[in-house]
Amino acid sequence: MAASLPSSTTAVANARFTDGDAPAFSPLYQQIKSLITRSLESGEWRPGEAIPSEMELAARFKVSQGTVRKAIDELATENLLVRRQGKGTFVATHAEQKVQFRFLRLAPDDGEADRAQRRFIDCRRLRAPSDVARGLEMKSGDAVVQVRRVLSFRGSPVVLDDIWLPGQMFKGLTAERLSDYRGPMYGLFEAEFGVRMIRAEEKIRAVAADAASAELLAVAVGTPLLSVERLSLTYGDRPVELRRGLYHTAAHHYRNELS
Repeated sequence: MAASLPSSTTAVANARFTDGDAPAFSPLYQQIKSLITRSLESGEWRPGEAIPSEMELAARFKVSQGTVRKAIDELATENLLVRRQGKGTFVATHAEQKVQFRFLRLAPDDGEADRAQRRFIDCRRLRAPSDVARGLEMKSGDAVVQVRRVLSFRGSPVVLDDIWLPGQMFKGLTAERLSDYRGPMYGLFEAEFGVRMIRAEEKIRAVAADAASAELLAVAVGTPLLSVERLSLTYGDRPVELRRGLYHTAAHHYRNELS
């Protein structure tokens, strides 16, 4: 006769798990983490909103507060949740100042960070080139939105971005909407299209400026540039943005923290 599961594990295992959720043999706090993440993905708690207290979540899932706390700690480390002393735990949002530019690792050599000035050159819908389709896990020829922009710091162009987005997820995105939005681009994606960037993968190499990029970045043809290709992912590691940037680093450096 098979041994029965502990009551807390039984409660979680029966909490509407489907294929793709954490397997029943994973640690209990990981199962709670999966359930909380699913609630975030479904929009039960929106970006910037408070989630229920640890006590309420413990009662909901019939587990200890310590188990819930460990799950929340991991979600906070992954920047999905934000703890605020004396106020509770909130869904992270790209609108928050401290996380607005966490994917932009460019820093000025003099250490005095400035807000970027944005100039949108183009925003158009087209059929996905094969390499873009592969990166976004789409079919070749599916609709995508291509955005081209220049970021300037202290009046000097520093970054030329080509951004590719799945067309189905970003219906109605125009250069005007991008220009009119005062916050970061990821804040717009989150607030108006319901797409939240959770994490990103990057590839970096050195290249020389061609004629087109040299003109937009106001440098000589052949100037050394840093090429940064970023794939941004949402819940479930689903790719939702392919960004190819050229960085002029004469007065900046690419900064990263390793742990």
